[in-house]
Amino acid sequence: MKKRITTLVLLLALTMVIASGCSGTPEASEQTVWRFGHEETVGAIQDIYAHEFKRLVEERTDGDITVEIYRTGEIGGVMDYLEFQQGGLLDFSIVNPGTSSTTVPENNVFYNHFLLPEEDEQIQELLRTSKGVEMLNEINEENELKVLDWFYEGWNAWTADKPIRSPEDFEGVSIRTMASPLIVSSYQAYNANPTPMPYMEVYTGLQLKQIDAQVNPVFAIQEMGFYEVQDYLINARQDGFVAALVTQPDFYDQLDPEMQKMVDEIAYELNDFIIEEQAELNEKRLEMIKESSDIEIIELTPEERDVFREASGPAREVYRNSVGDKGKEILEIIREDSARISEEGNK
Repeated sequence: MKKRITTLVLLLALTMVIASGCSGTPEASEQTVWRFGHEETVGAIQDIYAHEFKRLVEERTDGDITVEIYRTGEIGGVMDYLEFQQGGLLDFSIVNPGTSSTTVPENNVFYNHFLLPEEDEQIQELLRTSKGVEMLNEINEENELKVLDWFYEGWNAWTADKPIRSPEDFEGVSIRTMASPLIVSSYQAYNANPTPMPYMEVYTGLQLKQIDAQVNPVFAIQEMGFYEVQDYLINARQDGFVAALVTQPDFYDQLDPEMQKMVDEIAYELNDFIIEEQAELNEKRLEMIKESSDIEIIELTPEERDVFREASGPAREVYRNSVGDKGKEILEIIREDSARISEEGNK
């Protein structure tokens, strides 16, 4: 009941923000406003994506459409943003599978460790071409989330107060994860103690030794300062951070064909744009970490990664048990496509 009241208050607040944004001169009131929400902070990858979306839309409509961007925490938490999107109060959003899997458990497929190819361009190809992703999009649309694009933000890396080179090293380590049962089971398979915690509380949790480690892309580790209170950054390339640009099916269907075409083209162009931006940003942020700290960077060897790959296998049963036959088929298709794309890329 309390959560419902909180959500209603946030909905009212968002409605007031929208109303104030549409008020003013007659010229301003004639302008169409698209509201765009995302889960990250100023200057992060999703924020870069959102601002490029805004630029392209406003440029191609000669300013007839303006895009308002709402970052994480500005009008609620990430779960509120999901409700706003499904309810049509946000026109576009970027959501990660850990958020949207509360509605579509199949989205958790991307949190299966050692599933994705190892090269950025190969991951991009998988997300664009796999029949499994197409099937996933169909399930999302049945749940009021029309996926316009899946895109990649970089590998998730571990930071910890001790070196991690094997599952044995994770013994007794409390690592902050998202609350996804699949993510939790993956780290349990590594002997760790996964500890879900709100994202904005992670720095304090590490500082106060409430947790010993965390997992995020490098750009997030830098911008949130996690490296300041950790001794090691470990690249295992166990899973990539994948997010989706979504809209509400009814909103999309009400657009005229030319506008739908514009939105689809922008989403496709943004995929090429962001794959380069994330690589550049993650590399830049890693250099910033190195220059401003003495944190030790550990790159796991192929042999060390193979040990984690073997250990992660049983966690896939958690995913299979959380979805129906179609979800299991999606996992198998994506696994096969990933292996094929990797093999072709290595020839």
